[in-house]
Amino acid sequence: MESGFGPKIVWDSGWKVPGLEFLGNFQITETVTVTWLIMIGLIVFSMLSTRKLEKIPKKLQLVLEILVGSINNLTAQTMGEDKKSFAPYMGTILLFLAIANLSGLIGLRPPTADVNTTIGLAMMTFTLIHFNGVRKKGIGRYLKEFTEPFIPMLPLNIIGELATPISLGFRLFGNIIGGLIIMNLIYSALAGLSTALFGPSALPIFQAGLPAVLHVYFDLFAGVLQSFIFTMLTMVYISMKMD
Repeated sequence: MESGFGPKIVWDSGWKVPGLEFLGNFQITETVTVTWLIMIGLIVFSMLSTRKLEKIPKKLQLVLEILVGSINNLTAQTMGEDKKSFAPYMGTILLFLAIANLSGLIGLRPPTADVNTTIGLAMMTFTLIHFNGVRKKGIGRYLKEFTEPFIPMLPLNIIGELATPISLGFRLFGNIIGGLIIMNLIYSALAGLSTALFGPSALPIFQAGLPAVLHVYFDLFAGVLQSFIFTMLTMVYISMKMD
């Protein structure tokens, strides 16, 4: 069962969550399955690379130390040395998004092609922004900023803050689902071209060349770029609210 370009349903329990019957049956989709696989992969990599730490790093430990050092430096340069404690979160988001966006290269559906994933991540960022704003400035000063530069700006300032998770989530979702839709249309068109030229039993030979080049852009370049943009915006928004 599949709806348009939405994620396929991998498992349907056949029962409804008590009190939430209007949501339909409890189901597990491709989004959830691939997300679990990415989480398991990151956990296993972390365990293997930290199992036997050595003063002179080798192999996986060396890769991990390069990643950790790069993320720490990026966080310090973007948010300031006093906010390096955000590095673990930023690193986790960056790695998860990068792997999720690149999962299309091995035939999996990227979890970020599901708006539920991107809005969920954006809401986590939204929570961190305002929680740390209150923690740093105090509730009085934090609320006072919504009336600046003058009180009539209060509604616009509130709308601006509420727009942050929407813009973050839909920017990432739009770029990933757009690439997914374009690639599906190209595959369908090339399959149709093979059928038109060589008959219905012909192999879709035209799918072997052009799609590979486009995958490099939509999955590799755009995927990594969108991961970096989401993480950078998260750091900038949190830092601005705390300063």
